[in-house]
Amino acid sequence: MKKFTLVIALFFSVLAAQAQTKTVPNQAPDKSDDQESLAKDYMSQIMGVALNATSNVKLFQFVYDWIGTPYRFGGSSKKGIDCSAFTKELYEKVFNLDIKRNSRDIFSMVTPVAKDDLKEGDLMFFKIHSRSITHVGIYLGSGRFAHASSKGVAISNIDDSYYSRYFYRGGRMLASFKNELTSGPSAEDKNTNN
Repeated sequence: MKKFTLVIALFFSVLAAQAQTKTVPNQAPDKSDDQESLAKDYMSQIMGVALNATSNVKLFQFVYDWIGTPYRFGGSSKKGIDCSAFTKELYEKVFNLDIKRNSRDIFSMVTPVAKDDLKEGDLMFFKIHSRSITHVGIYLGSGRFAHASSKGVAISNIDDSYYSRYFYRGGRMLASFKNELTSGPSAEDKNTNN
C-alpha cells in the first residue's frame, strides 16, 4: 500500500510541476500595445475614420479634445478658435512644428497634393466664396478632415457637396520647412509671425 501511495503522490507532483510550467507565459503581453490598440479602436468609432497600425493616435486625441470648441475669428484658445489657429496648434502639439498663422501663409509652406493622394496629417485648403485661400483643415483619412468651421471644431467629409465645391488643394509640409522649423525659428522670424 505504501508503494501505491508513493507512486500516486509522485504522479500528482509531476502533474503539478507540468501544470505550473505550462501556465507560466513565455512573455507577458505589452500593455502599451494593448492600450494603443484600444485607443485606436475608440477613436475609429467616435470619429468615423478607420485607424490603422500606422495611425498617429496623438493626432486623433488632439482633434477629439478640441471637438466642439466654438469658432471665433482670430481666436486661439478653447474659448474660441479659427481654422488657421487650430491648424497651427495641432501642428505644434502633434508634430512639434511651429507653422505660420494664416491659411494663405501656411499654403506657402507645403508641397501641393492632389485630393486622391492625401495622407493622414496632410493639410487641406479651401477657397470659400473667394479667389484666395480662406480655410484650412487637417486630413484624417477615409475622406474626413478636422477643422474649425463656423460651427466650431468639427470633423467633416471632403465629399460633402459644400466642401467638395470649395476644395482648392491638399498640401504636405515641405521637408525644407520641417528642417527649418525643427531647428527653431530665429527671434526675428518669431516677431514677424505675430
